[in-house]
Order: sequence, then structure tokens, then C-alpha cells
Amino acid sequence: MPTSPDTQFLLKQLFQQEFSKIVAVISSRYGLAHVEIAEDLVSDTFLSATEHWTTDGLPPNPTAWLYAVAKQKTLAHFRRENIYAKKVAPALTASAELATSSPEIDFSPQYIRDSQLKLFFAICTPLIAGEAQIALALRVLCGFGIDEIAMAFLTNKETINKRLVRAKAKLRTEGVRMELPPEPEIADRLNRVLHIIYLLFNEGYYSRTQDEVIRRELCLEAMRLALFLTESELTNRPETQALLALMCFHASRFDARQTADGGIVLYGQQDRRKWDADLIAQGIQYLDRSARGNRLSSYHLEARIAQLHCLPGDGPDKWEKILQLHNQLLMLQYSPALALNRTYALYRARGAAKALPEARKLQLETNHFYWVLLAELLQHTHPQEAIIYLKRALEQARTIPEQQLIHERIDRLSKA
Repeated sequence: MPTSPDTQFLLKQLFQQEFSKIVAVISSRYGLAHVEIAEDLVSDTFLSATEHWTTDGLPPNPTAWLYAVAKQKTLAHFRRENIYAKKVAPALTASAELATSSPEIDFSPQYIRDSQLKLFFAICTPLIAGEAQIALALRVLCGFGIDEIAMAFLTNKETINKRLVRAKAKLRTEGVRMELPPEPEIADRLNRVLHIIYLLFNEGYYSRTQDEVIRRELCLEAMRLALFLTESELTNRPETQALLALMCFHASRFDARQTADGGIVLYGQQDRRKWDADLIAQGIQYLDRSARGNRLSSYHLEARIAQLHCLPGDGPDKWEKILQLHNQLLMLQYSPALALNRTYALYRARGAAKALPEARKLQLETNHFYWVLLAELLQHTHPQEAIIYLKRALEQARTIPEQQLIHERIDRLSKA
């Protein structure tokens, strides 16, 4: 019997809300080495929910039903062939997490929160780097399916599976534990956690996929994870609030950045009536909260830049402020992308003549945005040279919307 649309919607909503919680609790109780088993048990729990709720109707408390069934399936699995006694308990005896020899599972709200936070720090270990870590976060912390992760990275399921297998093997072989870092190490480890959230948000906001649902869900999951960190005294730091502010400002312009057919709308051409005023207001609140303390992070500076982009007006004074913030940001942490953005701000604040020498110094010849910027700076004085640069950008652009935008610029300059 097929599930009703209401039941399907509820199951999807509960999966997004509860998947990582149940995985965290099981992994906390039985050890991070069994995180893959935890994922399978949770997936099996939701499969049972689909079957039972379709035939019997929704239970009075769906979440409690999921916890109860997950507990039953987990205990049955680890009791089978004495897995708990032979493998799990000996591995956990050195851990404070194992208070007794009982394998009982605790789904109290406090234990869920503690387990999620520990899982967060465990997955964001510096032992796992790059896209494998983002994929693992999407799978374990966000409950994304392999198909969804593959779509987000514009790759196939086999590639994602390999990344996840390697990442989980690293957790096992390195003996990574589900535990909070000591107090003196929290700040450094939190930076790693925030960086993963930052990368996750960027993967959605600047995504190469044209799937609108995937793009938005990546951003929303990143914001949800950051919001979760604000609920703990250990991780509710100024930089956490600043990152949340940054994401709110960017997300507020989501609807204005894309046309109905998936095309790109540049900042200066966006319909500001489509900007989300509520998200901008929330971003301002988080940015205000981030001002406590004496540490200025890159998230503070990027959030302030994003806030200025959300203000009305587009004159030189506004861009001069953005330029100065970019200067501070580059002194804090240099990257080619930031240098490119800083040069664009210089152009908008002080003109093409000032920006062109700085742009040429960057020599980012493998970055199509570099050629687009050079073309922008030369379009009025050397249009034919600008067209040559745009054609180079066209060769390097990876998405259809970017290619269409470059084609449009070439056409305009050719007809001028």
C-alpha cells in the first residue's frame, strides 16, 4: 500500500530532524567505530516506520515511536552473538562514557544534545580533510542520502561511497572517540567545526549543481548546525554567532540570485524586493551578539561585508567600506578568492584605472572569475581585449548558467 502524501512529508521531516540524533546516541553508547552500523539501524527504523504507519496509521507520538523501535533494533543487533560483551564493552572500558556494563540506550533530550555535540567534534577531526569530511558531515550529521550527496558534489554514488568508506575507516584506525575536547582545546577544535559548516554552506550557496532543492537544503543544514552550536555554552562563542550572521545575510538574497529558468542574476541587477527582510534582521541580531569579547575572526569581517551588501544603495562610499573590510580580511587570512573579491571592491570604490594593475598582479589564470574581472575592468577602454578575456573565462566556466552569462557579455561587447 503506498504511503499518503502527508505520511511521506512527515517521514521526510522526521528523517531530517531525528536521523543524526539517533545515530549520535547509538554511536555515543557503542563507540564511533560502529557509526556505520548506527546509520544502518536508523535507516532500518525508518523503513519500519514507513511499513507500519502506512498500514496502521500514525502513532500518537511518532518521534517516541522511532526512538523505541531504534532502541529495540539496536539492542537486538548488539546482543546477537554477544557482540556487545565481546567487542563493544572491552573497547569502551577506558571511556568515561561507559558508566556501567549495561548497554541501555538513553534518548533523553540532554543525552541526545550531548551525543550530537560529541559526534560533531569527532567528525570534524583534522585527521579527515577536504570533501570527504563534508560528505561525512552531510551523511551522519544531516542525514543526506548517497544520491543527494553525489548530486551536491556533481559526482557519482561510487565516488561518494569511497569517500565515506575512507573517512569512516580513518575514524576507526585512528581510534577517534566521541568526546568533547578538553576546555583549553575547545577554541581550536571549534574553529575546525565552524570551517566545515562554512564549507557546507558555500557548497550550497555557490553550488555547481542546478538542483534548487539540493542547494537550499545544503545551506539550511549548515545554518541548522550552526544554530545547534549556539545552544551549548561550550560552543556558543562570538565566532559561532558571526558565522550564523554571515549565513543569514547570504541566504536572505537566495531568491534574488537566480532567474526562474536557473540563470544567474548579478548583485547589481537583483530585485531587492526578493531579499528576505526577516533573515537580514536575524543576521543583524547574530552579528550584534558576536561583538562580545576581543577576538576578531574572519567570520566577523565576512559577515559585516555581507551585511553591507544587504543595505540599499550601491555608491562608492559603500564600496569603500567593503574594500577596507577586505583589506582587514586579507591581513587575517590570505586566499586567491579573497584577493579577487578585494580587487573587485577596489574597482567599485575607486574605479577601473586603480583596480586594473592590482588585478593583473593576481595572475589567477586558472580561475574564470579572474578573466571575467579583467574583462569588466577593460570593457569601456579596450572592448576587444575584454572579449578575448571573456572567451578564456568561457573555456573555464563549469556550469551552464555561468557560461550563459559570459556569452551574454560577449554578445553585448561585440554589438557595442
